[in-house]
Amino acid sequence: MSFGSERASVLRLAGVGLTRDRHPILAEVDWEVVEGQHWVVLGANGSGKTTLLRIAALYEHPTTGEVEVLGWRLGRVDVRRLRHRVGFVSPSLAQMLRPDLTAADVVMTARHGALEPWWHDYTGVDRQRAEELLERVGAGGVGNRAISTLSSGERQRVQLARSLMADPGLVLLDEPASALDLGGREMLVADLARLAADPAAPPLVMVTHRTEEIPPGFTHVLLLRQGRVLAQGPLGAVLTSETLSACFEMPLALEHRTGRWHCQAG
Repeated sequence: MSFGSERASVLRLAGVGLTRDRHPILAEVDWEVVEGQHWVVLGANGSGKTTLLRIAALYEHPTTGEVEVLGWRLGRVDVRRLRHRVGFVSPSLAQMLRPDLTAADVVMTARHGALEPWWHDYTGVDRQRAEELLERVGAGGVGNRAISTLSSGERQRVQLARSLMADPGLVLLDEPASALDLGGREMLVADLARLAADPAAPPLVMVTHRTEEIPPGFTHVLLLRQGRVLAQGPLGAVLTSETLSACFEMPLALEHRTGRWHCQAG
């Protein structure tokens, strides 16, 4: 199900639309993510970015169109089981976690897509993997601490480690830097850049509305405007001052220097 690609497709949307209370949120979205790609989804507030990601994460069903995730078509698969193969980082998930859970438990419970460690049985191997993933994302010293005691940046790193626990075929990140200060944002960008550079990492899709949050190593961009795809493709070719200005409906000047994207009103 590769939609014409040589590499395997991990996410494919064809003609996807979603209407809520007679208001169109998304319309006629065609999009494919294949192995080896790392995407950023850019758009203004209200452009449909989070809704698009929730459809990809199998938490929303579109009103029209077809969705395939990891080779399975939405509507023909038990989404509760398939969700375990999709890592999902979102503010809504963070709000559902019990504050006194340890960071290691938050990560470990993702093995079964759970929120509490007592819902399933876990082994020493599971806990060891959770600790290793925390180390991998730069949070190796927080495993035994309650998440309520962690900084915003540390909590985001814990969520990132959790998203990798079940060996996902796809990782989706919904505005992961939105609650971070400048230092936390820069650490997260560096973490995601290291992950994108890892050949064993799954495809990553990150939603944002700030070009400064795009990590080095991300390869493609999808621009959304008012629920429709404005442009998509390789990051260096598609992301320009012109396309970004059209996306946010104001004159913007975009620069790419020292591996990062910088934008200001033009």
